[in-house]
Amino acid sequence: MNNGSIVSSILQAFEEGKSTRDPRTRYWFLLDDNPLHVWLLTASYIAFVVIGPKVMKNRKPFNLQKFMVVYNFGLVFMSLYLMIEIVASAYDIGYFKEDPLCCIYNQDTHKNPRELRLANVFWWYFISKLLEFMDTILMVLRKKNDQITFLHVYHHSSMFNIWWWVTTYLPGGQSWFSSSLNCSVHVVMYLYYALAAIPSMRSKLWWKKYITKFQLVQFVLILYHTVQTTYTGCDYPMWGQYLLTGYMISMLVLFGNFYLNAYIKKRRLGEAKKAEDSSNGTVNNGVHKTTNGHSNGISNGSTKAVSR
Repeated sequence: MNNGSIVSSILQAFEEGKSTRDPRTRYWFLLDDNPLHVWLLTASYIAFVVIGPKVMKNRKPFNLQKFMVVYNFGLVFMSLYLMIEIVASAYDIGYFKEDPLCCIYNQDTHKNPRELRLANVFWWYFISKLLEFMDTILMVLRKKNDQITFLHVYHHSSMFNIWWWVTTYLPGGQSWFSSSLNCSVHVVMYLYYALAAIPSMRSKLWWKKYITKFQLVQFVLILYHTVQTTYTGCDYPMWGQYLLTGYMISMLVLFGNFYLNAYIKKRRLGEAKKAEDSSNGTVNNGVHKTTNGHSNGISNGSTKAVSR
């Protein structure tokens, strides 16, 4: 098959796919009739990640403490609202009255007027993924380039694109579970970032590593929820289940690797160093040296990252 045939086949499949789009969300802002706007925004985001640090190289980092407090608290309240509204919408539709492990989405779903409430909140959830690009922009402007990891950029850019597809094609059914659970994680996570942006609060924040554990538990629960419906024959598009399954596996691998390096390995190195110093009688101003086995700081706050 030549290149022309491949392109033609892709375009034909794209045109045929339009018929399966949810008629309610098809022309909503940034959904429109194709993902071009989302691709351009994602490309601009990635370009900023590459070019931004070079532009900032010989410049002083911006002092954005007050903005970060407002921004992070804003996302706390937005995430809390989205979580409550998604769960309330699912309850109102009747998902919990039947089988919460199999919430149907098919060509007749949009005919239920109660489903529109969930579709609306999914659109706001999709927009929140665009707003969260600011996490990375803050890192660049504050010259915290070591925090801009592959995991960070991949997660932000992929979530924005994935939720274009979900909001365009599947704004209902099974999607309520992963989105509401993710919002609950973000409530805790952005609360941490907001408090850590306040200097007087940093020494009181002992629960950073539990955020990553919460994230990992989230991925496991979503993966289980998705895989079990694949085998039970839940009336939900299979491509959506495959997409979420693959994405959750990638998140478990990447976040698991982050947790292993940020906490497990550093803790062991810290314990080994402490034991070595103790056995050698090494002291510092009369106090035995210790090594903090935790990765310090926050992703868009002060120092090292809690990825998301």
